[in-house]
Amino acid sequence: MPVTYLKGVGEHRAALLRRLGIVTAGDLLTHIPHRYEDASTVSPIATLSVGMDATVVGTVISKGVLPTRRGLRIFQVVLRDASGMIEASWPGQPFLDRVIEKHDVLLVAGTIRFFHGRQLQAREYVNLGADAAGLEHGRVLAVYPTTEGLSVKVLRSLLDAHLDSLLPLATESLPPSVLAAAGVPALPDALRMVHHPTSVAEAEVGRSRLAFEELLSVQILQRRANAIARVTRSSVRYENRRALTGALKAALPYELTGAQRSALREIVADMRGATKMHRLLQGDVGSGKTVVALFAALFAMDNGYQVALMVPTELLAEQHLRTTTALWAPLNLRPILVTGSQSTAERRATAAQMAEPTPMLVIGTHALVQEETRFARLGLAIVDEQHRFGVEQRQALGAKGEHPDVLLLSATPIPRSLALTAYGDLDVSVLDERPPGRRTIMTALRPESARSRVLAFIAAQVGAGRQAYVVYPVIDESERADLKSATTMYAALSGPGGAFADRRVALLHGRVPAEERDTIMRGFRDGEIDVLVATTVIEVGIDVPNATVMLIEHPERFGLSQLHQLRGRVGRGSEESYCILLGDFGPDSADRLRMFASTDDGFEIARADLRLRGMGDLFGAQQSGAPTFRVADPLRDEALNERARVIAEQVLAEDPDLSTPVHAGLRRTIGTRYVRALELFRVG
Repeated sequence: MPVTYLKGVGEHRAALLRRLGIVTAGDLLTHIPHRYEDASTVSPIATLSVGMDATVVGTVISKGVLPTRRGLRIFQVVLRDASGMIEASWPGQPFLDRVIEKHDVLLVAGTIRFFHGRQLQAREYVNLGADAAGLEHGRVLAVYPTTEGLSVKVLRSLLDAHLDSLLPLATESLPPSVLAAAGVPALPDALRMVHHPTSVAEAEVGRSRLAFEELLSVQILQRRANAIARVTRSSVRYENRRALTGALKAALPYELTGAQRSALREIVADMRGATKMHRLLQGDVGSGKTVVALFAALFAMDNGYQVALMVPTELLAEQHLRTTTALWAPLNLRPILVTGSQSTAERRATAAQMAEPTPMLVIGTHALVQEETRFARLGLAIVDEQHRFGVEQRQALGAKGEHPDVLLLSATPIPRSLALTAYGDLDVSVLDERPPGRRTIMTALRPESARSRVLAFIAAQVGAGRQAYVVYPVIDESERADLKSATTMYAALSGPGGAFADRRVALLHGRVPAEERDTIMRGFRDGEIDVLVATTVIEVGIDVPNATVMLIEHPERFGLSQLHQLRGRVGRGSEESYCILLGDFGPDSADRLRMFASTDDGFEIARADLRLRGMGDLFGAQQSGAPTFRVADPLRDEALNERARVIAEQVLAEDPDLSTPVHAGLRRTIGTRYVRALELFRVG
């Protein structure tokens, strides 16, 4: 039913509701509060004392904006209830003078301070208009997302007026067995709980039911996609021969970590199975993903198959070639390199080798997926830094053979249960241990006043034969943002009188042509450049063991996971390494950056980044297909998400197509919420 037919909604109000995505009565019912004010413990004003946190309900009897000597403008009101009066203040929010009117009834939560008498320093408030009916006995108030011209009070009044008539029309989509297994209430009960809770705890119970349905829908879709991706194959068959893999294990100068051994067991089990492997291997910088991938490659080669390893840049391809050649030297094996810059003669020579059904590893860039690149017997496709490739490129590599196994590598460490949500169409292996002997990178925050000392420290490191990165958030300066830029600071640092005037300094950013960029990075790798001034173009780069210092300016402009990736560019050699965050920042940024400096655990940093930025920002929705949620929060709801995953697997085991009557509601909900979802269930 169009929302315009509801009493109290005319054409004008309906247009405002459309901005919030509310078109039907059902949309109004599922417009969920984003927070609550607990007015169930309203304190009489006369009982308030300095230092206590309190919630009061009072009528505005006067208001105004007070300027201070420092230029701060404070909005103040005087509130009155039956017991007395108190002044309430909102520092730095003078605009509230246009929103709050005299005689409005406000619910205000905050702390009682002493400033020329008792004063309530407001933390949250709800404008009840001119009516506080029912609040004398206490109530939990829902606070809804709004739009300009449509207040929380109006939305609350609409739901108050129509909730009882709309709730019986809410159709339950989840079978009773699923509701029982999840431990969540039925939909009508959950909606009543979120709109008219008797307590904040009850509101959370209702929210968890709505969150569970979102998580379950995503888990079912991605488990189904996984099942389709793992097609049954008849041509690729593996046995655990252990000839090459055993030789590499004996030749390694170190023991594999428990996490590496566990990941290898999962990979080998997949490759020996009757269905195509579709697995993501993810782990922190330095966790040993490459070694695991090389063991998987040798396992395929032990069985007579060819292996492709695709990486995003030629420099990274060259690095993998050197690393693999060194590791495989005792095995008398050497990989083949395929890149776009190879000469015609080189390409012909490699094409001739690949045309022979001989076991081999071919390392290359996107040139591997070009039409003229052909494999005689491709059994395993490995994609490194998989988020740098589009879905089509990854699929194109997998199409080079007859259902080859696919192993994707990612250096963005995220908690396993969240990885199963973001990359639910993949099986996930996690490397959450660091190989022994890896040095911890010393991380420090330094204020702007320490700039000269920081630059002197870097100069001393360079003077001792080391190399350094200096990273900025932008290429050029802008009037809109007071940020130091890579180009300006390159000139200042390397020019006359600069901190590195007598050193070899280079500039690298996204607008440098790709060929020149590779030349600069090769020069830095080979020790021909002392200091590299750059943007985040170096976030995913090559190993430079001699680089011991990473200086990041304006670190508050970067996400925590991005800072962690940048920090991972140093500490790759035997020398002590340092990451310095330079600048003056506010208390919120300082807390966030102190947390980053206190740990080198990429999984913990990813959790913090998820709390602050959300899944889409961390994973990059375009590449990963990370789902978006209206109600669920996969970090906050991690236990609920795990429950949804287990139940999704049970549902699909019983009914892979969701074609039975008991799952009709669930199938309808998924089909409505996610475009093209029903294609996965072969339903029209």
